Amino acid sequence: MIKYIALLASALTIAIPAHANSAPESQIEAAGPHGPLVGTIVNTTGAQRLVALIIPGSGPTDRDGNNPLGVRAASYRLLAEGLAAEGIASVRIDKRGMFGSAAAIPDANAVTIADYVADTAAWVGVIRATTGASCVWLLGHSEGGLVALAAAQEVEGLCGLVLIAAPGRPLGEVLKEQLRANPANAPLLGAAESAIDQLAAGQRVDAATLPPALLPLFNPALQDYFISIMALDPADLAARAQLPILIVQGGKDLQVSVADAQRLKAANPSAALTILPDASHVLKDVAGNSPADNMATYTAPDLPLAKGIIAAIAGFIQQP
Repeated sequence: MIKYIALLASALTIAIPAHANSAPESQIEAAGPHGPLVGTIVNTTGAQRLVALIIPGSGPTDRDGNNPLGVRAASYRLLAEGLAAEGIASVRIDKRGMFGSAAAIPDANAVTIADYVADTAAWVGVIRATTGASCVWLLGHSEGGLVALAAAQEVEGLCGLVLIAAPGRPLGEVLKEQLRANPANAPLLGAAESAIDQLAAGQRVDAATLPPALLPLFNPALQDYFISIMALDPADLAARAQLPILIVQGGKDLQVSVADAQRLKAANPSAALTILPDASHVLKDVAGNSPADNMATYTAPDLPLAKGIIAAIAGFIQQP
């Protein structure tokens, strides 16, 4: 199997403000295609040298787990702080072309899953060189879980995978289910499902043939990315991963279901599975059961992470 060669780059140690009760943070860089990939490292002391790379979810999600489209949960920052309290270092990152990594590529939309896997390899190399860790844990959230699974097939120097709210089915199946769930989409379903099937088959869709309402979903600028991600079956990748795996899933996640987590577990029976019954997709416990209660967690940076999530992840990473 062809392996990605990790690109080593010197880590910067530019101090940045730390939040109350958090471990010291500094900026770190890895080599990107045209400019640096940028992230935040939270270092810890101790002989174990356990370190996790936090891979963000879909869209314009930054290294803290926030998104200019309305997500302000700071989930990744809280994960980093919680892991640091357990003696586990972490690096959380901005994706190529976005935020601190804007110089890495001119167009943030011109990416594929393979590109994100290459970036993961670069980060793993830098983290090992910077921390002295013999291997790195990949902690992927949502789409980041799929990136972690793809990286597990090709990237060297990995300890294992922590898949948090990761899809268990091909993206095309998920999109069809979401479209069918809204009765208002009935007039568009034929065209939408045909477009999904084309992309899943590796073919671009002619935007001129689509109803205008579907153009945002099948934006030509994003179609190469969709083709790359729709070609992957997360369960198949999980079955082929020769690494320890922890699957973490929220019971009140509106975007990824417990059934997805169970599909991943069925594909790799040796994987550990933790269900957090009240957790939303942004890893916060939901007080009630309404959609409004759930969405409120997306804009609550001061709301702590779901009960038990740090203990589950730390316990898995720290096991002999």
